[in-house]
Amino acid sequence: MYRLTASYHHPADRDAFVTHYRDVHAKLAAKLPDVRSFSWGVCETPDGSQPPHALVAVLDWDSKEAAQASLGSEEGQAAVADLDNFAQAGVDMEFQELTSEV
Repeated sequence: MYRLTASYHHPADRDAFVTHYRDVHAKLAAKLPDVRSFSWGVCETPDGSQPPHALVAVLDWDSKEAAQASLGSEEGQAAVADLDNFAQAGVDMEFQELTSEV
């Protein structure tokens, strides 16, 4: 399994950010070819303090090659282009080849 984790920095307008993510960006990401799993969540901390990131999304593919092809597709390019519409505060993207222990 190959994973993309996208950790979004805190935007100036949290509500507008989450609305755009939910109503536009998540729908684009859900259309990525061959994506096996896509989930996302708004970050919280147990004590109510500001967490390191505003939102984290996780996408999984069967392989690195499948992820690269998916992200390079028309749908992938549309999702990447949409980042300019809502992620002005920045996003950290990390890729991992997953190893399961259990």
